[in-house]
Amino acid sequence: ILTMGSGSGSPLENGNKTVKEQTVDRPEDSTNLEKADIKYLEKTDIDQHIMGLSKYGTLIITRPEPDLFSSGWWGTRHFVTFMLFLGMANAYVMRTNMSVAIVAMVNHTAVGVGHEIVDDECPDTDYGNHTTTVQDGEFIWSTSLQSQILSSFFWGYVITQIPFGILSKRYGAKWFLGVGMMINSLFGLLVPIAAREGGSDWLIAVRFIQGLGEGPIEPCTHAMLAKWIPPNEHSRMGAAVYAGAQFGTVVSMPLSGLLSEYGFDGGWPSIFYVFGLVGAIWSAAFLFWVHEDPEVHPSIDEREKKYITSSLWGTAGTTTPPIPFKKILLSLPFWAIMFAHMGQNYGYETLMTELPTYMKQVLRFSIKDNGILSALPYLAMWLFSMFISVIADWLLTSGRLTHTALRKIINGIGQFGPAICLMIASYTGCDRPLTVALLTIGVGLNGAIYSGFKVNHLDISPRFAGILMSFTNCTANLAGLLAPLVAGYVVEDKPTQASWRIVFFAAAGVYIACCLFYVLFSSGVRQPWDDPSKDEELREEREARSNGNTIRSNGITTVESHH
Repeated sequence: ILTMGSGSGSPLENGNKTVKEQTVDRPEDSTNLEKADIKYLEKTDIDQHIMGLSKYGTLIITRPEPDLFSSGWWGTRHFVTFMLFLGMANAYVMRTNMSVAIVAMVNHTAVGVGHEIVDDECPDTDYGNHTTTVQDGEFIWSTSLQSQILSSFFWGYVITQIPFGILSKRYGAKWFLGVGMMINSLFGLLVPIAAREGGSDWLIAVRFIQGLGEGPIEPCTHAMLAKWIPPNEHSRMGAAVYAGAQFGTVVSMPLSGLLSEYGFDGGWPSIFYVFGLVGAIWSAAFLFWVHEDPEVHPSIDEREKKYITSSLWGTAGTTTPPIPFKKILLSLPFWAIMFAHMGQNYGYETLMTELPTYMKQVLRFSIKDNGILSALPYLAMWLFSMFISVIADWLLTSGRLTHTALRKIINGIGQFGPAICLMIASYTGCDRPLTVALLTIGVGLNGAIYSGFKVNHLDISPRFAGILMSFTNCTANLAGLLAPLVAGYVVEDKPTQASWRIVFFAAAGVYIACCLFYVLFSSGVRQPWDDPSKDEELREEREARSNGNTIRSNGITTVESHH
């Protein structure tokens, strides 16, 4: 093995791979060589791969050269990323199509939504005359009942988050994700029948089951990213996958608007038939073509397999480790992600579920224009998320920012930005172009969160990223399902600019408070409780407790050497 002094390196040919090897001096005050050297690497934020220990007390690490397979433009991990992107897109199509469809489903004249009040606040203009032609639907549902229908999906969605996060770690994520999305898609096909034959009660039940099926999407996606994507690609690949949410919304909203006007079976039912069929096809393709991790993939290139597995220390191809629930719940960086996620979902669901209704009630856009203009903010979010992810990875690989600093700054852009735009937009009155522009900018900036807290689970705990996501996503969606209920309560029978201003300010306040907590307490460093060398110690401690033995601690965490 060729080794140099700390911080230096030179190329070394190793089969068909070129690496740089270097050593890190052992801290003198350490009583545990392995743990101390690893902590030293974490504190100095060195993005390299641990290879082993020399007998002289130095840790040998490697960094892949740019000409390795890692720089290839397309590999198996890229295909997995693409399929996860399409899965996320399908998930958000299923989640958002009801937001546009319900505008076409409801007979607003019979409900008495109060168009006269809105017309008085925003008198006709040349632009307004084009947008006032609307069609009323076949269902007489109050505003509060519409909010219950919109939120029913999330009632089911939150229930399956934590169970599937834990199960995906123990049994694998692929089948839970694929089968869950198949259930979501097939029940989506039943939405028109449920609404027409069983009314709002049946519709709520079907949407609830759809939510149950979609529950595995984020924890299982995170679990698969942790197994397939090396740390230095987390920002770019993670943003690419979660950009599927915006892509799905961008496709769903305008296409739903067009199908509502020109589709078959009365218009709006075609929304659920088309998207349900597409989702079922994706689910089958995912289950057939995608594999759990690189270790079990039958045709992955060996160079890519080694590149992935060598960078994922203690994550892929290992036995199921004990989950340190207590240490996770006592971890401030975990709670920072939790609060950021809760703030994100409340603000995001406010816009995603209520923006089409706001466009109709206050800005008075037609259903077709409503779908197109409601999608603009999410197109901006999709494009900005991809742009900022490339910048984020460049800032990391160039050494200009640590993981911790990067996550804080990027997430601040992603949540403070939308909050400011929402507050300003609530005072734009009847200026339709300005309102749409502000909402587009605000939601566009929100795309930065996919290089912020959204991939932060992978930083602090690559082994338990799926489980962490299940916890944060569950609580976040509990916050998110409140958004349409709050909006429905505030706007009930009085869809004025003043009432919608309350809705927007509530979302902005939640964004600001939760992001501030994240900026103060988040971290981009792998946490001590994610250390694979602690697994045996944790197992022994649990066995001792189960046998009734007393475990004493001097307050210092140590690791026994088994070499």
